[in-house]
Amino acid sequence: MLLDSLRVDVAGFEMATGWSVKPEGLCRGDVCLPLPAGAVVDGSFDVEVVARRTGMPLVHDEAHGVWALGPAAGADRHALVTAEAPDLELPELRTAKRFRLSSLRGQKVLLLAWASW
Repeated sequence: MLLDSLRVDVAGFEMATGWSVKPEGLCRGDVCLPLPAGAVVDGSFDVEVVARRTGMPLVHDEAHGVWALGPAAGADRHALVTAEAPDLELPELRTAKRFRLSSLRGQKVLLLAWASW
């Protein structure tokens, strides 16, 4: 979930993550995590509190002023231990030269995989 503020609208958060805010706390399925008193104010809450309670990673891109809230890691999920991708090498479509992912080291990179099936 991409954010431009650490104050998050409850309805948008619920739709994006599957967690819902109930009187007993933040809930998904049979799991409910208590929220501190006064955490929800005027239909929004501090996402840092939620990230800590749920184990969801929260990272900040200071240069662009955005935050990213990732899915929680648990027994049925895997968390990345590093943000470093393996050094992939692929042919460039236009030139047929070899392109190494490591040539972009130090830059933010989005890898997109797609299949028609």
